[in-house]
Amino acid sequence: MLMTSKDVDSYIANSSREARPILKELQRIIKLTILNVDERISWGVPFYRYHGALGGYTVYKNHVSFGCGGSDLQSKDRKMLEKKGYKTGKKTIQIKFDQKVPSAEIKQIIKAKAKMNEAKK
Repeated sequence: MLMTSKDVDSYIANSSREARPILKELQRIIKLTILNVDERISWGVPFYRYHGALGGYTVYKNHVSFGCGGSDLQSKDRKMLEKKGYKTGKKTIQIKFDQKVPSAEIKQIIKAKAKMNEAKK
């Protein structure tokens, strides 16, 4: 999906109707889980930073992809998500438009990433 947005809210507003609830939920989870997170558009997609890269998401034809800010997903997280029906990549989680956002798992993943970023500081 090629579009240019200057901020995350307009990215969400300009996304497909099916994607918007997932995007809003991901935005909400990240902002509530990591206070002082820096939200911006990077590489044309919503991206979050907290003492370094935290993660971001983008819309595809039939799903939203959440990426873990350059880090690989832990194999235990990948297995847990796959068991619940989510498709995962080395660094990403695909959330199909008819799937619920795996909120607890995403919170856990970004908390761990934020902790790693703080430790590197």
